[in-house]
Amino acid sequence: MGDFGELTQLSHDESLRLLASVPVGRLIFTVNALPAVRVMNFALVGELIVLRTAADSTTARKASGGVVAFEADELDATTCSGWSVTVTGRAALVTELAAITRYQAVPLVPWAPGTRDTFVTITTDLAEGRRVRRPVVAADRGVTGTTEPAER
Repeated sequence: MGDFGELTQLSHDESLRLLASVPVGRLIFTVNALPAVRVMNFALVGELIVLRTAADSTTARKASGGVVAFEADELDATTCSGWSVTVTGRAALVTELAAITRYQAVPLVPWAPGTRDTFVTITTDLAEGRRVRRPVVAADRGVTGTTEPAER
């Protein structure tokens, strides 16, 4: 690790492993040629991101059938460290009854109110991630010698 920290590119497999470790991410797609971002809880099922939404939602109407991005991260402002994963893939509205039944069994409880029995999947063929770490320096240790930042 250098004096200014480390920025590491993550493999596809490590990116998916980290993605599966958090419950919430951001769906990025276009609406009327403008970028739109929706915070969504999700599940990673095999190598598909699964979203559960309302049939009349913007996610179901606009994201399905298009190329979208999905981003999730875990960041710690105190230590200036963490990771971020971005997936670019094709979104698809799930219409096959067997797949709907399978996804209903996934522990994916929508956070938003209302009936949310429509599923959208996103392929994860292109998944990239980065991990950032800041080195612990003597000034960060404070008087106790720990790796916790000194109070300022």
